[in-house]
Amino acid sequence: MSVMEQISSKDAIALEEKYGAQNYHPLPVVLSRGEGVFVWDVEGKKYYDFLSAYSAVNQGHCHPYIINALKEQAEKLTLTSRAFYNDMLGKYEKFICEYFDFDRVLPMNTGAEAVETAMKLARKWGYEVKGIHSNQAKIVVCQNNFHGRTISIISASNDPVATENFGPFTPGIISIRYNDLRALAEVLEDSNIAAFMVEPIQGEAGVYVPDEDYIRKAYELCRQNNVLFIADEVQTGVARTGRLLASCGSCDCEDKLCSGDPEVKPDILILGKALSGGVFPVSAVLANNNIMKVIRPGNHGSTFGGNPIACAVAIAALEVVRDENLAENADYLGKLFRSEMSKLIEVSPLVKLVRGKGLLNAIVINDTEDSSTAWDICMALKENGLLAKPTHGNIIRFAPPLVMNEDQLLDCVAIITKTIKDFENK
Repeated sequence: MSVMEQISSKDAIALEEKYGAQNYHPLPVVLSRGEGVFVWDVEGKKYYDFLSAYSAVNQGHCHPYIINALKEQAEKLTLTSRAFYNDMLGKYEKFICEYFDFDRVLPMNTGAEAVETAMKLARKWGYEVKGIHSNQAKIVVCQNNFHGRTISIISASNDPVATENFGPFTPGIISIRYNDLRALAEVLEDSNIAAFMVEPIQGEAGVYVPDEDYIRKAYELCRQNNVLFIADEVQTGVARTGRLLASCGSCDCEDKLCSGDPEVKPDILILGKALSGGVFPVSAVLANNNIMKVIRPGNHGSTFGGNPIACAVAIAALEVVRDENLAENADYLGKLFRSEMSKLIEVSPLVKLVRGKGLLNAIVINDTEDSSTAWDICMALKENGLLAKPTHGNIIRFAPPLVMNEDQLLDCVAIITKTIKDFENK
């Protein structure tokens, strides 16, 4: 079979089931093309993408500006490793540091790699700057988090599906309740705490938005206790929540919609996903000199981290976010979406709650977490031309590309409303 040979959805699914590790449970749709807010399956049916590859495709599928940057760089130089300098890495490092207002960046490839990098950086800072005794450093995380699936990261997870039969786990990680400042204050009394790592909004947990002042007060507690505040913005960053970052207000951005709390600036910022517009694996860990200085040659690295293609793509992807005002669009359309969903909730016995910020939203289905109702609704949405996926059983996450316009959003609202009403009348 030729790699480019077109196959049916049935055959594509059968190949994955036969040859692939069964580590995912995808919706049964086989996609072969994407453009903007739309994707098409191999039979040619068109869908709204309301998941955006878990917020990696904020700039829309196959954005021509980003794709052109990929093509141009791919024809010149793809990889040198870090054994040599290349002519793109310094440009990218300057660009992203100025874009997010940090001194330095450590480039990686995936979100999980970036989280691991941040954990290593925090521990090393804890020993060499804070003065924690050797091998005693601890990192605080929140329950129901999703930071990735490496061994160290699942050591921070309380999800039994992610952790069962993968032990022993990495020590030195303490888990507390999310959105609980008292629990954080208590654990920070331990002088061996090096860092607190948190998602500004817990996406995988069901788009759980904390109290309005939680991030700011958590940040203040960290400063009072000489503990690094690590913001995992792999999913919430790069304009998804109607701000350039969900946690930080110190970025160099003229539009107030693009800034978070002006009193918060993470000590370590973790980015990924939409950093490349979904075109290429690119992640980054940003920090100022007082933290990043602990990393020296040989301490950490990646053969592909900071490769020329990644650098060109990331610059283009961030330019699209800025030039097309995607944060503002996400803020406006997100408020519209939640308003329209609230109207549905008023008349629907099946949907009991909508929550989110920007274009990262979720509806909570009036059923138990172990029911198939949310999955069945997503299957019905698929038949009606919209792709979404449940998370945590009875929650459906909605996160379309940020290039969506108002007419398209209202069309999607109509599809969701019709699907829910039809489902209720079965």
